[in-house]
Amino acid sequence: MKLKFPNTFVLLFGLLALIALSTWFVPGGQYDTQMLNGRKVIDPNSFRYIASNPQGPVELLIAPIKGFVEAALIIGFVLIVGGVFNVLHKTQAIDSLIKSVAKAHTRSAFVRAATIPAFVTLFSLGGASFGMAEEAIPFVLIFIPLALALKYDTVVGISIPFVGSQVGFATAFLNPFNVGVAQGIAGVPLFSGIGFRLICWFVATTVTIAFLMWYAARIKRQPTLSPTYEMDLEKRRTLNLAEFDNFAGMTLTHKLVLFLFAGSLGVMILGVVKFGWDIDKIAALFLVMAIGVGVVARLSADDWVNAFLQGARDLVGTALVIALAKATVVVMRDAHIVDTMLHALVPYVQSESPTFSAQKMFLIQSVINFFIHSGTGQAALTMPIMGPLADLVGVSRQTAILAFQFGELTTPMIPTSGITVGVLALAGIPWTKWARWMLPLQGLYLVMALALLAIPHLIGWQ
Repeated sequence: MKLKFPNTFVLLFGLLALIALSTWFVPGGQYDTQMLNGRKVIDPNSFRYIASNPQGPVELLIAPIKGFVEAALIIGFVLIVGGVFNVLHKTQAIDSLIKSVAKAHTRSAFVRAATIPAFVTLFSLGGASFGMAEEAIPFVLIFIPLALALKYDTVVGISIPFVGSQVGFATAFLNPFNVGVAQGIAGVPLFSGIGFRLICWFVATTVTIAFLMWYAARIKRQPTLSPTYEMDLEKRRTLNLAEFDNFAGMTLTHKLVLFLFAGSLGVMILGVVKFGWDIDKIAALFLVMAIGVGVVARLSADDWVNAFLQGARDLVGTALVIALAKATVVVMRDAHIVDTMLHALVPYVQSESPTFSAQKMFLIQSVINFFIHSGTGQAALTMPIMGPLADLVGVSRQTAILAFQFGELTTPMIPTSGITVGVLALAGIPWTKWARWMLPLQGLYLVMALALLAIPHLIGWQ
């Protein structure tokens, strides 16, 4: 019998119901708090039991509405970002960039050597900056024929956009959907700690590029080693591989759109690092960028609005996941059991070394990621616990957020991820074949994450 996991909404609502039920059995608890460097932190020696406030069916059904209200700023930001980047997608500037590089591949030895590093870096930057995840799925249809034309295989064609964007997402330095949300919930200044996060992103992207280049060279020498060798023979017979050769090149409009996009990311970094911009100012910047892109691309008002609304509609599900995840926090908070759960988790995470505590957090987040893959939803669900828990075990909240991010490194492999399943279905690859191919890379990610989480305590990263 085929095992089928419920989707994120069913899992979250089921978890919400279980939490509401548990409030009838879990005693209430409370830590005293104190102000430290302008932030409220827990006094680890002050825990005491108090009366709980069990949540019944009425409170259970009201909780998602409360969650929506409390997460309104984040939800609004997510919808705006979705609309903005669909306007960017409508200009086809990114598609044009990809095809331009593919065409140059046959003419230049440098381009041939740089193709995989450049594209993986591009998609990783997308994941690390604006949260590219599901948006990478359509690019699989471009990169599979590109990879086959370059004498690689379908696995390489999938990995460049999919694994590239996912590793960027998991090691992001500016991603509003995981870093921004997690920092907001944990009470950490928005996009602070960007220096060390940039190092983590660079290391993870380099590991991914090195592995893919090693694999691609191996397949080019001996194509029969590919897990998709038989299916690729058929694909080469049916695909129109001349599409890239016939590409006329990037237009001036495409170049201007890409320049606006890159410039806006630069302004965002400057605003966050130098002026401490919050999520509302970043949303305003993205709106300005989208308007500029629309003007440069000569989109009509109707086309611009329709593209924006479609992009926002595509992220309505994400917005509702945020509200539902926030509802779990509302139920626990209203029942007075959050501190009780923190107190119970301390022995499992606590260690003589804060480094080991951070690594244990990463392993816990990896397990949670198997069931809940929404970076935003997972942040909203776990950071209210992991943030204060970090205070109790001597780990900085920045490190706890990084451990949460690294937990998402398993997303490209797990069969419960809608993105993973969707990409593999699009490419026609069975999950078992893909999982066997991913295992060595997952091993590298595991070692890398554990090593990187050993550094924050040594350098006093706050």
